[in-house]
Amino acid sequence: MTNPELMPIGAFAKLAGLSASALRFYDDACLLHPEQVDPVTGYRLYSEAQLARASQLRQLREIGMPLAAIGRFFSAGPQEAAQMIDHHVAEVAAEAAGIQRAAATLKASLGEAAHLDLCTLSGPVLAAAIDQIAATTMHNVDIPVLNGVHLESNPDAISLTSTDRYRLATRTLVPNQPSAASWAGTLAADDLRAAASRLRRSPIVTLEANEQTLGLRMVDRTVAHCRLLTEAFPDYKLMVSSLPAVTQRVTVEKKGLLKALEQQAWERIGLRITSGQPSVLLGDRVLELDGNAFGPDLTVWFELTTLYPAIGHTLGNDLMLDLRGADQPATIRSADDGDFTTLAMPCLETS
Repeated sequence: MTNPELMPIGAFAKLAGLSASALRFYDDACLLHPEQVDPVTGYRLYSEAQLARASQLRQLREIGMPLAAIGRFFSAGPQEAAQMIDHHVAEVAAEAAGIQRAAATLKASLGEAAHLDLCTLSGPVLAAAIDQIAATTMHNVDIPVLNGVHLESNPDAISLTSTDRYRLATRTLVPNQPSAASWAGTLAADDLRAAASRLRRSPIVTLEANEQTLGLRMVDRTVAHCRLLTEAFPDYKLMVSSLPAVTQRVTVEKKGLLKALEQQAWERIGLRITSGQPSVLLGDRVLELDGNAFGPDLTVWFELTTLYPAIGHTLGNDLMLDLRGADQPATIRSADDGDFTTLAMPCLETS
């Protein structure tokens, strides 16, 4: 005798958002067996308690998880199951990024003859600059251009700029020969990161611009194509030119400052100037820094996730921080080499 509280496959399929044929398939695949099979008619009957598993099964198929992995998913604990989802999504994202790069290369080949040679650079130097600048990008579905690196070429220099709205980083490179033309475009940071390992193995790289990509031609004549983003890059030059005057300047050793920031995982870090002595505030602790400061006493608070990478990617061991008050962007640069500059936004004072 069948249980009257069970529902036939059609009704269950409607509630679960699946088709009856899909339910039969998942039954045969040992992923979702019916609660009961009518011994006379052979009809599959399901319980309301099975809807949660059916819904998860539908969602897992929507993100493309293979059937074999789904079987392991249902036998895993919550933490392992969550890790399986993250691993699968990462694989899909990597595959999609590879397809996008391949498509960009294919499209660029359609008009390969129509490109503009900008300049040549040292491959390892360009790769290092990409590592520095790409660290200030972020994935934001609402503002895709934040995962872009703005490249500007003029006769004397190549500049790379990125921002995640909390930091802004700029690196300037001098080409081996004066640039042939002025050009500007925003490149997909993911494509630049993917090309960096090849750039490190190429002593020289030639930058070739066309309508859809910027090509990086290696010494072996192979080309890595970086997609051009269509969204307008933020007007960072206007922002920089509108900054208030510097009121305090701090010069410290990078190694000592990083060591202080690494001591404990504080969410917020205070940078304090007292009578010309710089120090960092870590909760109730005050650690003096080996350096000097000019200007009135001041304490500025930063999120660790903003300040640490801004410090870590600077050049050399001597840092210069230009401050403009507790609520204005701080400029961070190498004291002896100013071609890599970062702006870091402070946060509200912590209690």
